[in-house]
Amino acid sequence: MTPRLLLASSSPYRRALLERLGLPFTTASPDIDESPRPGESGNQLATRLAEAKALALREQFRDHWIIGSDQVASLPDGTLLHKPGTHEQAARQLQESSGHNVVFHTGLCLLDATTGNRQICCEPFKVHFRPLDPTEIDSYLRREQPYDCAGSFKMEGLGITLFERLEGHDPNSLVGLPLIALNRMLRHWGCNPLLAAD
Repeated sequence: MTPRLLLASSSPYRRALLERLGLPFTTASPDIDESPRPGESGNQLATRLAEAKALALREQFRDHWIIGSDQVASLPDGTLLHKPGTHEQAARQLQESSGHNVVFHTGLCLLDATTGNRQICCEPFKVHFRPLDPTEIDSYLRREQPYDCAGSFKMEGLGITLFERLEGHDPNSLVGLPLIALNRMLRHWGCNPLLAAD
């Protein structure tokens, strides 16, 4: 069984990850408020936003399985890191992360728009940043310009040079879509990417 899949995201990173499963899909961008609620943890925020993204497109795509995902990074003190948007904010984030462990929470929701049934999880992934000096941070940002990435780096590029080690179940979740968990959800509903028709 190959359902009609919709990725509720305009992210080129998530699109590239989902393509790896070899299933046909379309994309659409949900319009939701991504502001954190008072006292909301990174795990709670990522999970809530992943579900909200999928639900936001349910009326338009009633015969689809909708994949919603969102990522939030948090410093050891609980401070949330968002997409920096600017060089200055990215430099500030990387300086705050320098020498620390940052946890990336990637929320995932698979919604059957027809029935309303959904599977939801949040995949944590810990990044151990090495100590970074301001010259390294500035050079990295000017070379890669990761201003649309939570945490201010691209793990699949030069961002790997910022770390001492990585710790987690699925490195894809660090890029923005936990493929191991998504594959498990798809198989649970009877869609095995390995057995899908070509």
